[in-house]
Amino acid sequence: MSTIALQAIPAKTKTAAYAASSAQSAMAPFSFARREPLPQDVQLEILYCGVCHSDLHTVRNEWKNTTYPAVPGHEIVGRVTAVGSEVKRFKVGDLAAVGCLVDSCRTCPNCQAGLEQYCDVAFIGTYNSPDKHLGGMTYGGYSKSIVVDEYFVLHVPDKGNLAGIAPLLCAGITTYSPLRHWKVGKGQKVGIVGLGGLGHMGVKLANAMGAHVVLFTTSPNKKEDAQRLGAHEVVVSKNQNEMDRHANSFDFILDTVSAQHDLNAYLALVKRDGTLTLVGGPEHPPAVEPFSLIFKRRRYAGSLIGGIPETQEMLDFCAERGITADVEMIPIQKINAAYERMLRSDVKYRFVIDMASL
Repeated sequence: MSTIALQAIPAKTKTAAYAASSAQSAMAPFSFARREPLPQDVQLEILYCGVCHSDLHTVRNEWKNTTYPAVPGHEIVGRVTAVGSEVKRFKVGDLAAVGCLVDSCRTCPNCQAGLEQYCDVAFIGTYNSPDKHLGGMTYGGYSKSIVVDEYFVLHVPDKGNLAGIAPLLCAGITTYSPLRHWKVGKGQKVGIVGLGGLGHMGVKLANAMGAHVVLFTTSPNKKEDAQRLGAHEVVVSKNQNEMDRHANSFDFILDTVSAQHDLNAYLALVKRDGTLTLVGGPEHPPAVEPFSLIFKRRRYAGSLIGGIPETQEMLDFCAERGITADVEMIPIQKINAAYERMLRSDVKYRFVIDMASL
């Protein structure tokens, strides 16, 4: 098996950030060292950073794997301020982006296929992963700058709504990748479960791919917004009559909900040889009725973000069609309040930090 080796420690430069010092502490100002760019590195001044629910899970150690201090943030848009001597694809002044990955083994079959998110060794996350250059853990985008290997830096093709582009680096690719993998397109009926940070991107992307899009929600008051975002129909999942009308009719359903819910209710809506794919991660393993799969040859699957080539493809796809996330901008000083609002689903549909406030 390949390994990601620790390299010689390079020169370092201090950068300002916000961090959590424990699972119980609030996010607060913090300073740490970034490496000076190595020959293959790109340095970015971070302009905007989206706020993902993974950030909150990590800060509060809900996945039981956080190393403190923790600096979250993996939906990063910035401007190139320095490049290493071997960098070919970026120059100072370019707009660029960094998503959930900053390294992988690069040699396993998955990495060779451009699927670094499934690296057989383990990809290096933008935060809370082992830092092979400096030791310790990686620090993310709630900071003034970041230094990343050129391969894991993405071009920003749309120079317009940069704040709206930031969430594409996680919420966008997390929904784009399964839609693309299962070949969603014209003539297909596609369901999106949940209208949050992920779900609202799923609706936009499935619509742009030409599918007939049905949004499932527990909230009747989300109907108008779902239609504005691109849903052709809205089903209130608590209404059994509405659910029954769609039995055995979906080519593909993308479930974006992380709260506990009944997956069998959605499997019953999938037609023969159709697929239900999870991108939300409920805390407890959901129960799945095996005969629901067996009798219709239905597929029950999962999907994780996307590799670097597909993430660039997604950014280009969105730029060509004018797709960005619906965002609410906040200064970094309001991140703790934003977390509490996020827990109440009180955001439409993604917080983005204006890093000029740091």
